[in-house]
Amino acid sequence: MNGYIPEDKIDEIRNRTDIVSLVSEFVTLKKAGKNFLGLCPFHKEKTPSFTVNPDKQIFYCFGCGEGGNAISFLMKMNQMTFPEAVRYLAGKTGVVIPRKPMSLRDKEELGLREQISRVNEQAASYYIKMLFSQAGGAAGQYLKDRGIQDAAVKGFRLGFAVDEWRGLKGHFEKQKIPLDIIEKAGLVIANKDGIFYDRFRGRIIFPIEDVNGRVIAFGGRILGDGGPKYLNSPESPLYVKGKNLYGLNRTREEIRRKDYVILVEGYFDLIALWNAGVKNCVATLGTALTGDQVALIKRYTNQVVAVFDPDEAGKKALARSLSLFLAGGIHAKAVVLPEGYDPDTYVRTFGPEKFEKVVNDAQSMIDYYIEDIIGPQGGALENSIDALRDAIPFIAGIDDTIERNLFIKRVAEKLGADQELLKAEVIRVLKKQGKSNVAEVTVKKPINKVDAVEFALIQAMLDWPAKISKMIDAHVLDYLLNEDLKRIGEEIKDAFIRGEAIDAAQVLDRIGDKTVSEKFLQSIMDENITDDVVIERFVDDTIRHIKKKWYKNKKRILQTELIKAQEMGDQGLCSRLLSEKEMLSRQEKSL
Repeated sequence: MNGYIPEDKIDEIRNRTDIVSLVSEFVTLKKAGKNFLGLCPFHKEKTPSFTVNPDKQIFYCFGCGEGGNAISFLMKMNQMTFPEAVRYLAGKTGVVIPRKPMSLRDKEELGLREQISRVNEQAASYYIKMLFSQAGGAAGQYLKDRGIQDAAVKGFRLGFAVDEWRGLKGHFEKQKIPLDIIEKAGLVIANKDGIFYDRFRGRIIFPIEDVNGRVIAFGGRILGDGGPKYLNSPESPLYVKGKNLYGLNRTREEIRRKDYVILVEGYFDLIALWNAGVKNCVATLGTALTGDQVALIKRYTNQVVAVFDPDEAGKKALARSLSLFLAGGIHAKAVVLPEGYDPDTYVRTFGPEKFEKVVNDAQSMIDYYIEDIIGPQGGALENSIDALRDAIPFIAGIDDTIERNLFIKRVAEKLGADQELLKAEVIRVLKKQGKSNVAEVTVKKPINKVDAVEFALIQAMLDWPAKISKMIDAHVLDYLLNEDLKRIGEEIKDAFIRGEAIDAAQVLDRIGDKTVSEKFLQSIMDENITDDVVIERFVDDTIRHIKKKWYKNKKRILQTELIKAQEMGDQGLCSRLLSEKEMLSRQEKSL
């Protein structure tokens, strides 16, 4: 999608966007020198470390390292793709984005998604209309009996599918909507004779929205007898169950404010909590929790209170969820309600205060798992052995080495097992999975470093464009060893020659190395030098130091090649390398 938006339009949108105004829609900012400070929306903190620089149109958090420009901020906050964020800002800034030619396949895919989105919106409106019609009387009464207030009904756009085979299909036929689009949206289904009928009939309808409020699918709860009790839309080009969470677009601000989320299973569970004033919650969509959903949660908080059923299925769901939370760096607590209760019935029976007390008193999911799931039952030896057998594959599924070793220690202590033997069994499982070297790879992975002097040159090109001519004359970019910095420098130089300016926000989009981008963001928040004499001396020294380092590196390489040539007895190569080394030394002295 990014390729369909002209680069000049992206630059225009970026230039027109005021990052301080944009960030202020999500974060309370206060002026602090040339920057603005606030509490980071991406991690929990008490002292502001989230910094916005209006001159460079950049943000950076010195606490968690998140940073970027207006487009990347919107992408992180609202779970938008790059094109979605650009188009959203285009609407705010009044920039018109022309349509570029797309391939036939691209047009078909984009067109299908847009058509499904429009059809879903029309279906949602139809279901809402039916709920408030005479045909929806029983459905409306059912919601009242469950204590769902009008604000929740309207807030979550609840509707009703009449108990007719072709109610929605007939509605779309009047609108002349193609049947194949309605089918791909999952709203109609064909019988064995190829005759289409409504998927949802005689059901309370729950529109499923993405984080931007688009209706991407539907869930339906049957009113009368029959089954299944709940029916959901199939996956479509617009909807993937494991990548979305029900209610997130309605509750994300409260999740950010309270800095934790309550994770429940059902539509009514979430709506009942929201209805009772507990609004920092989300629900899964009829499937087990996925890694994508955990990543989605982490955009808003790294603390989860997950509510599970007390039965065997609930225990298995807890175990699966715990491994995902550990892998995703989420601090999780477990709430297991009394037998016969779910969040909906519990909050209606005992009230929101009692429910929130249960949430506040919840033990960590790790403690619950060790104490109540894998802990010995009755103290019998065979129970401990069974618990160990169950624990080993689970522990092997924990990717983080430190978390895995801590878990091994806790489990061994709880079950009275030998810690080293348990660890050996876990390693055996890891080897069978081809993961025996995970720890070594994690520990020995090299850390990229950014040369401070080379980086200072790029920063100088941005801070003092008038000095770029001197840098061009000195050909200093040819001497940069960091390819990422060299590429950025060349882009700035080319823009300067064309009479254009590249600002910091644009440069940030072009940086591929995370270490470089983080250092770049940190440096932007520093005060710039303004004294002309100091600037001139700084640029001269930077150019000289970069060239000296290049020569030193080049001579080191030549020396290595010379030693190899001597070992091979290649006198001709030795002579050429010595001559090249002497020439480099003469050039270096002339600096």
